[in-house]
Amino acid sequence: MAIKQEEIEQLLKEGFPDADIQIQDLAGDDNHFSAKIVSSAFKGKSRVQQHQMVYSSLKGKMGTDLHALALTTEEK
Repeated sequence: MAIKQEEIEQLLKEGFPDADIQIQDLAGDDNHFSAKIVSSAFKGKSRVQQHQMVYSSLKGKMGTDLHALALTTEEK
């Protein structure tokens, strides 16, 4: 099952309302995406903690509807 880029963006915006988000469909198959997320929510968090926060905001879609997500996270 695939996920649309718009749905990923919506989930991320719900999880990180202040974030600047850039998403790219890497293969054109709705399964392989890259995302750059810049949010103040990442302040003081390790890179692993930041990525865990992102996966949590995707509400279980990572590994099911979403096969691969290359993440870049930055503090705002």
